[in-house]
Amino acid sequence: MLPSAGPIIVLDPAHGGTDAGARGEAVAEKDVVLQIARSARVTLERQGYHVVMTRNDDSNPSYDDRAAMANGYRDAIFVSLHVASTGTPGTVRAYSMLFAAPAAPPGAFVSWAEAQRPYVAASHRLADLIQGEFAQAFAGSPSHSESVPVRALRSITGPAVAVETSSISTETPDALTASGEPLGNAIARAIMAFRQAGEK
Repeated sequence: MLPSAGPIIVLDPAHGGTDAGARGEAVAEKDVVLQIARSARVTLERQGYHVVMTRNDDSNPSYDDRAAMANGYRDAIFVSLHVASTGTPGTVRAYSMLFAAPAAPPGAFVSWAEAQRPYVAASHRLADLIQGEFAQAFAGSPSHSESVPVRALRSITGPAVAVETSSISTETPDALTASGEPLGNAIARAIMAFRQAGEK
């Protein structure tokens, strides 16, 4: 294995257990994202990154459990993986957290449900870098990320993004699971650029 190329990457395959997520004709989101995460993990580890996963089976850790796992690592980057129920097949989108309510006054207590708030700007920059890579690796993907309320991100105390591949309704689900390697390569390149820019 190569020397560590940077921070720990926490891959979060969404859903699991009784929560199937989006459903296609023959597949469920929970199973597809787990396969994508496993493939992306191998790709990232080949490039020297230390990767952990919030689940590696058909379990469904709570949002708080997933956040606690990520927050237990120093200098971690959190990537939550999803498959959309709609959208142009073969495209991928990156999202950062958007809080609907205004921030608390400086010095005020930050609740667990808003732990991501101090990292929103860094997360948005990371999401934009990842989206730029996706635009090159996955034809038809947008060039800029979006900020939306993503429950999986709100309690993470570090850079955190959600990645969504389209779509669960594709007639060739193998194309979805095959996206793990190029997705991992795109994330690795974006994180390297993020780190070189001095982001923490």
